[in-house]
Amino acid sequence: MEATITYQDQVYTFNPLDPLDISMPLHNRQPQPECFWAEPVQFDVIRVGDFVGSVAEGGSTNYKRVHVTPHGNGTHTECYGHISADENATIHNCLKRFLFVAQLITVQPQKQENGDEVVMLEDVQAQLRSIKPEAVILRTLPNTDAKLTRHYSGSNPPYLDHRIGEYLAAQSIQHLLLDLPSVDREMDEGKLLCHHAFWQYPHNTRHSATITELTYAPDYIPDGLYLLNLQIASLQLDASPSKPILYTLSPVTA
Repeated sequence: MEATITYQDQVYTFNPLDPLDISMPLHNRQPQPECFWAEPVQFDVIRVGDFVGSVAEGGSTNYKRVHVTPHGNGTHTECYGHISADENATIHNCLKRFLFVAQLITVQPQKQENGDEVVMLEDVQAQLRSIKPEAVILRTLPNTDAKLTRHYSGSNPPYLDHRIGEYLAAQSIQHLLLDLPSVDREMDEGKLLCHHAFWQYPHNTRHSATITELTYAPDYIPDGLYLLNLQIASLQLDASPSKPILYTLSPVTA
């Protein structure tokens, strides 16, 4: 099956039956990514009187409660409500489109004098010169499946040069996705410089812009242009567990 889209006067084809999932699955009490001291994901069987919500335990149906912290457990998408007291700043209210042209690029964090590993603006700019996408997906090196189970809390993981947030906002790029726990330093005294720069908050807030953290794009997905389907739960919260799906875009030549 083949479908087409037109973006910036160029026609592209993609196969809607060939999705590339760059989200991290959540498991019950199993090794999986954790950051910012979040409790492990937990699925609890609902028990009411004689009813047990587990077929394995003799119940008629599976019926479970999910304990999850969006910012700390696996892939999640957040809006400016993450740094705002505005009650209307929820991911459900802010994200109204779900299909975007996205550029996947691979970057190597650079060691700083203080020991921090930081993705630098120059390395991102160098790979975004040919086309201006609607979304940018950053894949950091080294890129192994250890990212699927890494516990980041207290480890000062790599983060972004806050100028990247300024640059992407200036380029009108609406969605930033990355495979790190945060665009900002784990302990930064609450400054969240890159978050503020990307959302241009509070003086010129980009209400529909989002940041998706803790993605994982395996090496078999090459750098390039994709159609991104950014899927979230309809939560009236600043963030939601999410499932970003990519479809390879191929330009149609005359």
